[in-house]
Amino acid sequence: MGEAEARERRGGRAARRIMRTAVNDDMLPQLTHGLPYVEPLDQEQIRRIHDASMEILEEVGVDFRDPQALVDWTAAGAKVVGERVYLDRHLVMKLIASIPDTITLHARNSSKTVSLGRNQSIFVPMTGAPFIRDLDDKRRWGALADLNMFHKLSHMSPAIHSSAHVICEPMDIAVNHRHLWITYSSMAFSDKTFMGMSTGEVNGEDVMEMVKLLFGADFIDTHPVTVANINGNSPLVWDETMLGALRAFSRHNQPVLCSPFVLGGANTPASTVPTVAQLNAEALSALAYTQVVRKGAPAIYGHYLATVSMASGAPMAGTPEISLMNYMIGQLARHYGVPWRTSTLLGGAKTFDAQAGYESASTLMAVLLAGANYLWHAAGWNEAGLHCSVAKFVVDAEQCEMGYRMMAGLSWDDFDEALAAVRDIGPGGHYLGHRHTQANFEKGFFIPKLFDNNSIEQWQADGSKEITQRALAFAAHQLAEYQQPKLDQAVDEALLDFIARREREIPGDVQ
Repeated sequence: MGEAEARERRGGRAARRIMRTAVNDDMLPQLTHGLPYVEPLDQEQIRRIHDASMEILEEVGVDFRDPQALVDWTAAGAKVVGERVYLDRHLVMKLIASIPDTITLHARNSSKTVSLGRNQSIFVPMTGAPFIRDLDDKRRWGALADLNMFHKLSHMSPAIHSSAHVICEPMDIAVNHRHLWITYSSMAFSDKTFMGMSTGEVNGEDVMEMVKLLFGADFIDTHPVTVANINGNSPLVWDETMLGALRAFSRHNQPVLCSPFVLGGANTPASTVPTVAQLNAEALSALAYTQVVRKGAPAIYGHYLATVSMASGAPMAGTPEISLMNYMIGQLARHYGVPWRTSTLLGGAKTFDAQAGYESASTLMAVLLAGANYLWHAAGWNEAGLHCSVAKFVVDAEQCEMGYRMMAGLSWDDFDEALAAVRDIGPGGHYLGHRHTQANFEKGFFIPKLFDNNSIEQWQADGSKEITQRALAFAAHQLAEYQQPKLDQAVDEALLDFIARREREIPGDVQ
């Protein structure tokens, strides 16, 4: 090999290395599905599950442990006995018919506004971790600065469409004040859409006040800008904290994820199809209640799915039954004509190891092929959600890009040009220098930044770095390049003034 050729090849390698590490925070638009879904149920089986769910609602009932909800259900015509609400199937179907089948979530940067429902989806990072694995891969309690960091990484990840909310708990902030600083962090460190804290009605109203300061009170009444998650207590219970938050968001026309919390075999039957029948009843009861609160309010059929190890009692991720349930739930949500939420890229491992990778890949592929619209917990989730891993966060975000590319389906845009290249090259040639390859090498096939596909000699020369080390270096590089999206100074001051006032008004001694 001549000296000039060697320089050219070294230069090409350097250029590829720069391309792999370059920060690109241009957000992809919402995913529009281009592949068919996996649908294991035929129409008769859908009817059987639907009828079973309706019988649960009519004959077993659902506990709504909230005085206001009981008043609301009585006024809506439901049978209420104590805290037990018995829902007639015709009432349920009439109520959920007013739920929009698509939702547009408006971001403060209008170019990052996204739609979901029907054949459109968004990816949202994990939330709820008390611990993190940090930039040194050390497991420790989360703090507000860590939450800010994850919101920055969300902002810079192209396939992540939201900054979520409490990606990790800010344990250095008083519990009663956390919802304020979590919401501010979501708003300040990213200009994407975000989630709102749903830890009770009062906290939900605080979030609504902050949202009004950011977008304007008149705007949010007709434009969804944030999302609340409402977890049910399976089997068949909705509590006062969650129902109060549901009302706070639905009253203001903001979408609610109606999410039974399923631990298959522990709080559901130890069988896949009956578990879905129970979950379906639970989700429909909450979806119907959103329409009692405000007819036409956007709502999302939700769930959290895990199966329970009968050996240890621990929740498991990535099992085949979870995939099957996601396929069924997707069919049911489309049957009812409502958007649906699932969880993805879940891992139960204690470190970012092969178990975490296998479990996460299994859940990602399943929910994409199930046609989920709101793909939550899509970055960082490990140890059954107890910690958010910085390394896993950035790798998961890249996996979302890969899943996005796959689910978008086939492109025929350059079919004729590529076939012309076959004629140009002919037998025994190569395509590396052809003009079609030069025009398409960056977009023709996905090139992961964080996976190493070099020879073992090159890998060793680069320091024999495994995925966790490479991912942490990449995350540090991203954070060094981060630029905070500008927030109007008057709005920023108003938000901070509101937080200061609420901190004075809310007792903050609970840690």
